[in-house]
This record gives sequence, C-alpha cells and structure tokens, in this order.
Amino acid sequence: MKLSHFNFKLPEELLAEHPTEIRDESRLMVLDRKKQTIEHKTFKDIIDYFDEGDVMVLNNTKVFPARLYGNKEKTGARIEVFLLRELNEEQRLWDVLVDPARKIRIGNKLYFGDDETLVAEVIDNTTSRGRTLRFLYDGSYKEFRQKLTLLGETPLPKYIKREVEPEDEERYQTIFAKNEGAVAAPTAGLHFSKHLLKRLEIKGIEFAEVTLHVGLGTFNPVEVEDLSKHKMDSEEAFVTQQAADIVNDAKTRKKRVCAVGTTAMRAIESSVSSSGTLNEFSGWTNKFIFPPYEFSIANCMITNFHTPKSTLLMMASAFAGHDFIKKAYDEAIKEKYRFYTYGDAMLII
Repeated sequence: MKLSHFNFKLPEELLAEHPTEIRDESRLMVLDRKKQTIEHKTFKDIIDYFDEGDVMVLNNTKVFPARLYGNKEKTGARIEVFLLRELNEEQRLWDVLVDPARKIRIGNKLYFGDDETLVAEVIDNTTSRGRTLRFLYDGSYKEFRQKLTLLGETPLPKYIKREVEPEDEERYQTIFAKNEGAVAAPTAGLHFSKHLLKRLEIKGIEFAEVTLHVGLGTFNPVEVEDLSKHKMDSEEAFVTQQAADIVNDAKTRKKRVCAVGTTAMRAIESSVSSSGTLNEFSGWTNKFIFPPYEFSIANCMITNFHTPKSTLLMMASAFAGHDFIKKAYDEAIKEKYRFYTYGDAMLII
C-alpha cells in the first residue's frame, strides 16, 4: 500500500472545533467486518455491542499542559514552546518544539510568565524542528513541575484555530486519565462518560488499563510514498501484568477484546508473545501499523475519524480492510460526521 491510497478530500467544516456538549452523545458509526454493514448510532449505544466478560482496553495516559508561551531575551519576540518529553529530571532538560523555529539559536534564553521567573536556555538543536532546553530553576523539582503546569496551556491540536477555553482543560482529557505524560489526548477515550462506564461495568464488561504516552509522532505527517520507509517517533508505553491477565483470560474465553483507540491498540500490539498472548511491557515503542497487518490481541476497535494520509487512518484501514474503511469514510463525509480530535467515533467489530 502506498501513501496515495490514504488520501481523500475532507471538507474543512467537518473538522470538529468543539467537543459535543455531552461526552457520550457524539455520533457513532458501527462497522461490522463480517457482514460488511454500516450502522449509524449514538456513542452511548456502544453498550449494545458488548456482553458480560468482554474486555475494553483503555489508555489511561494523562495530558499535561505542554504548550508554553515565552519571550526571547533582548528582542522580546514571542516564542511558542511545546514540551515534548522530559530528558533529565535533575538537570531540567526537555525536548521541545519551538515556533518560529528559525528565530532560536543555541545559547538563546527564553523567559516565561509575567514575572519571568521561569527561564530556559537553548542548549541543542536536536532535529530540524526540535530543540533541547534547560530550564534554569532553583526550587525543588515538585515546585518546578507546578510552575510548568501553571504556565502551560492545554495542547489542543493546531487545526483548532480558536483560543483554548476553560472547558478544554476537562474535555481534552479522558475521565480515566491517571498517568501524566501525553502531549495529545487518546481521542477515542474522550467519548466515555462516567455514566456510560458505570453502565458497562454493571453489564459485566471488564476494563484493562494500559498506558501509552501519546507524543507528536502519532500525528507527524507521512512524507514517503512507500509506507515501509516511514519511521514513527517512539512513545513510552506500559502494560501491567494485571492488564495482560485480564486480556489473555478474555481471549481464552473467546470474548470480545476491544482496543479503545489507536494508542491502546499500538500499546498491546507492541507486546505480543510468540503464542499470540499479551505480555507485560515497559519501554518505548515505534510500532507503525499499516495494511496488510495481522492483529494478535484485539478483535474489536473504537477510533475517531482521522485526517487524510495519517498513520491513524492507516491503522484503522489495516483493521477494518482498506476498501471497507474507504466506503465508511465516503459515507461519513456524506452524513457530515465530525472528524479528528473532538470529532465522532467509529466502532469496528
């Protein structure tokens, strides 16, 4: 499969700028791979497709306020700094993206906050887009992280042109978010409300929590026509023994194992034993799933509607079948489903 197989015309007005008013009332398109049927539902109807003993694999990563605005020394130029990952806790070293990148050189100092109490020095140009910053902060590590949280902003994706609003702080986070470390939300999980989770629990559906700290690698555009030449950025993932046991038990009982989102799917597919069971895992994964691909763990998947040429669309296509996804996306555009982060959902069974 080539990159051009994943291109389609997406009307700009279908990019969701805001979340639905109520989490579980976004729309849901249900794809049945066996019957090749497409149904139109509301997200809370998802309960009808699961029975007692089925398992949902949730990504419990938590988004941290990764976008900071600072000023460059001397010129005072406004610089956006996007925190990608912490490299060294003790030395306060971070990999970041800066915008505009061309204005920043090694040795430049950046000042953050009205009182400019947080200062960072550029110490490395790591990649064409990235930099390494050292934050010059004398207080404790805990105080430093509090300062970052205070100054940081919810890192909504760039396609959302509006200002960040107070509701984004809560809505750009799943209700089961626990382990801080993501710079983007695992969006399929955003549709779950407390009420829906409770109803699923009462019905006997089990939950296995994994962690994959979503980085920007997930959203980096693919720029090579030959997909086997695309390199994913590594993201940190954790699968506990407890989660592996819940999933493997459901597989043994021939139950439904549903990956909630491409990130949950990538986490579990990154840790498969030779006999096709899920192993405990702690480390980094750069797994890139595109068709054709043989999935080992999940036999069902929840995902959002993705943008053209994205690695997320490629994974959905590998899971549902390329022609079927193409047909579903044509239908989604015709029916005006909402796309991307705050958009509607798809259940593939």
